[in-house]
Amino acid sequence: MALADGRALPASLLATEAGVSPQTVSAHLNKLLDGGLVAVERSGRHRYYRLKGPEVALAVEAVARIAKPQPIKSLRQSTQAAALREARTCYDHLAGRLGVALLDGLVRQDALTRTDGGTGADRRPDDPLAQQLPDGPYALGPNAAEVLGELGVVIPEQPTRRQLLRFCVDWSEQRHHLAGALGAAITNSFLERGWLRRRTRQRAVDLTERGREALAGLL
Repeated sequence: MALADGRALPASLLATEAGVSPQTVSAHLNKLLDGGLVAVERSGRHRYYRLKGPEVALAVEAVARIAKPQPIKSLRQSTQAAALREARTCYDHLAGRLGVALLDGLVRQDALTRTDGGTGADRRPDDPLAQQLPDGPYALGPNAAEVLGELGVVIPEQPTRRQLLRFCVDWSEQRHHLAGALGAAITNSFLERGWLRRRTRQRAVDLTERGREALAGLL
């Protein structure tokens, strides 16, 4: 879960996150490397591990849904859990209540259009929980270029290697959030503009006052 926002972290930090010894986490990381689930890069004497891609991050989130819940034993843990539900990164795009609200706003402003007659970011009855959707019911809308431009994103004229529009069923909100190249570009823009702020060593992100005012006006 510590790697699910796309960062690369050293084994020592991952051991601290998991509450196990460095030897234990190294053994597990070697198994994950052999299985093609993580990648590693060297920087000086250290090795930094990251998830192999967004598909692995989605698999981690899906497994987390059926895993035994970790008991919350402190106010700090409770606060962290609430922060994750409010706004977090899902690999490289926004998730949680903020991610769902973003998609709602894009549909409301006709930057995206529902192709199935649904409303906003609402999940379809047969959508699997906590998974990326192979056939998200959205397309670029008539105001896409204008609205996305105001958010600091330019729609590429040529197809990119990564699919522009992808969508996930958010595990905490049980509604859709935006993924794919567009979701990543919007998240990067928000961070660069100071509308979002990362928390140290956490997947949770904070919507700044500046970002709140801007998004209230635009979406």
